[in-house]
Order: sequence, then C-alpha cells, then structure tokens
Amino acid sequence: MKRFASIFAPALLAVLALTACDRPTVVVPPVVTVPVPGPAGPTGATGSTGAQGSTGATGSEGVAGEVGKPGTGTTVIVVPPAPAASAK
Repeated sequence: MKRFASIFAPALLAVLALTACDRPTVVVPPVVTVPVPGPAGPTGATGSTGAQGSTGATGSEGVAGEVGKPGTGTTVIVVPPAPAASAK
C-alpha cells in the first residue's frame, strides 16, 4: 500500500498542477451599443422660387492684335506620326 501511495500521490499532484496551469483566460468583450437610424420622416413642403438675378455688366473691348505676316504662297501641312501600338 505504501508503494501505491508513493506513486499515486505525485501523479495526482502533477495532474492537479497541470490542470491549473492549462486554464484558459476568459476575456469578456465590452458591449458596444450602436445607434440604428429609424424610418425616414415625411417629406417637407416644397420651397418657394427664388428671385430673378440681375444682368451682369458688359465687358470692356479687348486689345487689338498685331497684323499678320504675309504668306509666301506655300502651305506646309505637318502630319503627326501614328500612335504606337499598345503591348498587351
């Protein structure tokens, strides 16, 4: 019996010690109350029409441009190059 007690007692203490260490920590999250909007209220009355705005001021006359250069009789048309094909 003494031999059984000398084996049983340390085994029982080991089981109790390991069980106590393995206890998970319980974390209770705080409760957050989120406001939820209710149904929309009735539509309000239509507003009145605004007053007519006044006419703006007339702008001043622009500056006269310079006289152009006379032509030489030859017209040169520069055609831009075709755009490069995009790689896909």
